[in-house]
Amino acid sequence: MSPSLFNFVDAKDKFAVRTYLIWSIMFVFSRCSETEKKSTLDQALRGVLGEQIQKSGCDDYLALIYLSIDAVTEGICSATTPFLLLGDVLDCLPLDQCDKIFSFVEDNVSTWKSNSFYTAGKNYLLRMCNDLLRRLSKSQNTVFCGRIQLFLARLFPLSEKSGLNLQSQFNLDNITVFNKNEQESTLSQKHTEEKEDSMEVEEGEMGEDDAPAPCSIPIDYNLYRKFWTLQDYFRNPVQCYDKFSWMTFLKYSDETLAVFKSYKLDDMQASKRKLEELRAAGGEHVYFAKFLTSEKLMDLQLSDSNFRRHILLQYLILFQYLKGQYCLKGKHFCVLNDDQATWIEDTTKLVYQLLREIPPDGDKFATMVEHILNTEENWNSWKNEGCPSFVKERTIDDKPKRPTRKRQAPEDFLGKGPDRKIFMGNDELTRLWNLNSDNMEACKSDSRSFMPSLDEFFAEAIEQADPANMVEEEYKVVRNPNYGWRALRLLSRRSPHFFQPTNQKFKSLADYLDSMVSKLAKELPDIPSEEIKTGEEDDDDNGDNLLKDSNDSPSIQSKLVTNQQMDDIAAKLGAQWRTLASHLDMKAAELREIETDSEEADMQAKLLLVAWQDREGTQATVENLTTVLNAAGFSQIADSLNEA
Repeated sequence: MSPSLFNFVDAKDKFAVRTYLIWSIMFVFSRCSETEKKSTLDQALRGVLGEQIQKSGCDDYLALIYLSIDAVTEGICSATTPFLLLGDVLDCLPLDQCDKIFSFVEDNVSTWKSNSFYTAGKNYLLRMCNDLLRRLSKSQNTVFCGRIQLFLARLFPLSEKSGLNLQSQFNLDNITVFNKNEQESTLSQKHTEEKEDSMEVEEGEMGEDDAPAPCSIPIDYNLYRKFWTLQDYFRNPVQCYDKFSWMTFLKYSDETLAVFKSYKLDDMQASKRKLEELRAAGGEHVYFAKFLTSEKLMDLQLSDSNFRRHILLQYLILFQYLKGQYCLKGKHFCVLNDDQATWIEDTTKLVYQLLREIPPDGDKFATMVEHILNTEENWNSWKNEGCPSFVKERTIDDKPKRPTRKRQAPEDFLGKGPDRKIFMGNDELTRLWNLNSDNMEACKSDSRSFMPSLDEFFAEAIEQADPANMVEEEYKVVRNPNYGWRALRLLSRRSPHFFQPTNQKFKSLADYLDSMVSKLAKELPDIPSEEIKTGEEDDDDNGDNLLKDSNDSPSIQSKLVTNQQMDDIAAKLGAQWRTLASHLDMKAAELREIETDSEEADMQAKLLLVAWQDREGTQATVENLTTVLNAAGFSQIADSLNEA
């Protein structure tokens, strides 16, 4: 019999009837108050549902619930009515029909999250889901239970307090039951029989793929008991903070992991071939919500890659909990000692190694697990902080101000055209302005650093000051007014001698520059100042004679304090330069001039040393300055000066 065709007329009539019914109800209710309208329709809908439950199917229930949703949208029904109808239906139907009703609930999650339904119905939906979970079996209805949990995760936001385990409580009802009576165990007898049977098998009767992997540790009742006892620690990790329980867990874990390490599984190729055979046969993966703890399955479980991965993953989850900080109910944070932390660190590496050795795709699985556990650290930190909301409220100050409308200038003038060129009125200004988009950066460019160094600028003047070169006074560069002006500007920026007061009187700028050239010739390390001579003997009376007599020995010259040494000492002295000034016999007027010339402590210390050098002349040696530093209590600075 061919399926019936879609009848557009019947569908239109049904839709028209439904629309006419809604508009008829709205017309009647228009004469009542809002409270009377909603109360009357709420009671009528629940009454109709009570009559349909005994003689109708799921489609009729869903049609009535759809009607209530439309009524809430139109404002003639209470927002809680659809949830009350859903609760009544799920309470009265068997589990197989509840599955179909819950599919309707899942499909309309966007409706439940809308403003009209969420506030009124979130508690009803939570209570309805909890009632369903109590009726379902966690081992037989695993998929249905998972669907309910996923629905709640989609419905509520992440920061919903009712869905968060803020106090780190554990499901202590998840108890793994196994045989704890050794007298009733059959593992010892079975192991003996298998050993005798294996001796009867001749070598070569089994293929390479079918040969069992060698096991260095026998599977007896003690291993069985210790292995399944570990599940109690996985169920309640708080036991590991107890000293006696930790020692038991440590012993049982070492033996279990030793079995995993010695009892190898099939290689990758064999496992892939078996997996392909299983897929070709149409087999599907079977999931068990609880472990099967039968003694007869112990050998098979140790040979199952999925089973091993479950156990090893439990270890990693437990270790992550123990290494982290979690606020327990009624307790403070628990912390491991050094020995426990070391054992956990070593065992974690062993567990990852075992995961990589388990076929198939061991490396890929271990990498994925490590990535997931690292991601979980962020969630743990978020929960320890009290699960703050991910939505940040914008303060009043942060709200953007309404922009004012401005008259837009031409794009070419603002430099936003295709060539991004700014026109300044004439070609030359335009060229100069567009050399660089940022004028300040252009001014800071290294290519614009025109100030020379002292040794470069005064090299020619120092060379001419040497009597051996026999340069006449009128031909020296210091006699050039242009050179003298530039020399004064450079000295004001680079040399402290420019600001040093002196009693010597100069007749002209050339005479002053001759004196400064003599000082610079002594300070600059690359210029042989001992060869320069001057005929101005009156500098000795004022302490400004910085040129050496030709009879001075190089050993004395090498002991003079250099400009670099004074910079280092000034940086170390800092604000303590006044202590050294009292030992250098500096006058109060000189100290006031130093304080007036500069406000920086390092520069004031440098001016103090320069004044002392100008006064002492050839006696401004390293030995004399070291003696003064030791007397002033700066022994460390004196030692560094001697080492230099």
